[in-house]
Amino acid sequence: MRFGKIAYLNLLPFDVFIKKYPISWGFKKFLQLKKSYPARLNKDFLMRRIDAGFISSIAGYYSMRKNQTTKAGIISKGAVWSVIALPKANKDDYQSASSNALAKVLGINGEILIGDKALRYKLQGGICVDLGEKWWEKHHLGFCFGRLCFNKNARFYTHLAKCFVGARIKIPHYILQDKSTQSGVKQKDILAYLEHIHYCIGKKEELALRRFYTSLRLKNIKKPARF
Repeated sequence: MRFGKIAYLNLLPFDVFIKKYPISWGFKKFLQLKKSYPARLNKDFLMRRIDAGFISSIAGYYSMRKNQTTKAGIISKGAVWSVIALPKANKDDYQSASSNALAKVLGINGEILIGDKALRYKLQGGICVDLGEKWWEKHHLGFCFGRLCFNKNARFYTHLAKCFVGARIKIPHYILQDKSTQSGVKQKDILAYLEHIHYCIGKKEELALRRFYTSLRLKNIKKPARF
């Protein structure tokens, strides 16, 4: 089973969870090899080079239509810190289709920045607009930036997602220390950042996704497709 994962701090709790989850060595090995940025995973998923993964919500639309989604996602309730627009000339972030589309839906101009580099910019006091915060102000709903979707092995991935969102995860100090060194973000800031994110997609999150998809249609914003 080929699983792809976003290589950002926002899925650090999943990294900790999957280390203890009873799966094959081959699955975990592939997971370590197939870490990338969201737009790349979207393409791999749509081209079926991976069977499942945390896919950008804009690409997850097709999986939703086919009932190939789980209740696990990457959701902010208000400010997210790692998806921002800088006060510069309009420029999409090649790494994220959902964030670029969200900015257009919200009518926000600027250079879009996502992931750990966006988090570092925010923590250093850079001037920016937080897209998660702006979505919350408009809809009073959290925004789902990514969702665990699958092309096959529905039973396995549905159960994995259920276990993940139901788990109480404590990040060991040595992992936190290692991620801090890799990302250039202080340990206390990583923990503060993760407080802005949750992973369970419930009724309100489903409603937010439907509103997002409706906005894409009304503004004629194209979704990623197979090439």
